[in-house]
Amino acid sequence: MKIEVVYALPGHQELVALDLPEGATAQQAIEASGLLAKCPEIDLASNKVGVFAKLVRLDTPLRDRDRVEIYRPLIADPKEVRKRRAAEGKAMKKGAGEAHEGAV
Repeated sequence: MKIEVVYALPGHQELVALDLPEGATAQQAIEASGLLAKCPEIDLASNKVGVFAKLVRLDTPLRDRDRVEIYRPLIADPKEVRKRRAAEGKAMKKGAGEAHEGAV
């Protein structure tokens, strides 16, 4: 089977093409890719893994032409970022309204 293993870093991505036997798992593909040695920050106990953007378990059997993706932890929680932006937007509207009232 032709398999790709991908790990995206902030500046570039590592992509390794492999030829694995039928029945190979996501974990076997990652181990065969050599990315664990090349990128020591990868910890399969904590990093999530997917196939074409769908989360899978490490023991998931792969199919020909699958792309195994190793995901990095999020830097910021998207929900917290949205809350902060909403709060900043309210503060700006409130501040703009007061400045406008003072000008009248």
